[in-house]
Amino acid sequence: MLAEELWLEGEKSCAVVHKSKRGRKRQELLAVALGVKVGVKGALLWQPLKLFAYSQISSLVRRAALTQNDNHFNYEKAHNFKVHTFRGPHWCEYCANFMWGLIAQGVRCSDCGLNVHKQCSKYVPNDCQPDLKRIKRVYCCDLTTLVKAHNTQRPMVVDSCIREIEAREISNPDERLEAIHEVLMLLPAAHYETLRYLMIHLKKVTLHEKENFMNAENLGIVFGPTLMRPPEDSTLATLNDMRYQKLIVQILIENEDVLF
Repeated sequence: MLAEELWLEGEKSCAVVHKSKRGRKRQELLAVALGVKVGVKGALLWQPLKLFAYSQISSLVRRAALTQNDNHFNYEKAHNFKVHTFRGPHWCEYCANFMWGLIAQGVRCSDCGLNVHKQCSKYVPNDCQPDLKRIKRVYCCDLTTLVKAHNTQRPMVVDSCIREIEAREISNPDERLEAIHEVLMLLPAAHYETLRYLMIHLKKVTLHEKENFMNAENLGIVFGPTLMRPPEDSTLATLNDMRYQKLIVQILIENEDVLF
């Protein structure tokens, strides 16, 4: 039993020695890669060394991502640097030197997260690639920042709104009249007859526009808010709909013989 215990103790000691050697070997390899020396106090420097390596790797990954995006919509954008207090050891991602001090050691780009010395920020190229995690808004946001974060030519909200509008506002005149006629057929009989009679009268008014200056467009401005008033009593909604109210009444007057 004593011999077995001694053998187990020996195995544990060997494992610790091997682990320690592997750790020192890893430190030495990392130190060589980073161009620094690790002496007797290497164990004390190991944690800051790892942080330094992490900052350098992060910088390489960020620049690789920029290179990868060169074939996309590569708008030039300056970094949005702001003074920052870093917790723990940090290294400049531009010059790779340590950031000294306890507070306000350097600056950080609020759009992409690049960490550099304040002095180095003057020399950093305009290659900011905003991170979506840092972009909190769509409106009241810098346009270049927004499109680079989404890697698009234009803000997606612009594409979505225009696509929706073009799918609803009909360009072909015949198709537009057909769509309006289908909506008129949905009106209750009393509403339909009243509207039809009024449009016939307004069409007659336009025949004397040289004397009364009331063409179909002007009549649409006058009658649009009354005939096309939104169901909810909202001043903002009325102002937003005014252009379309005028347009639809104008079309009804000009095409009353076709629509009714």
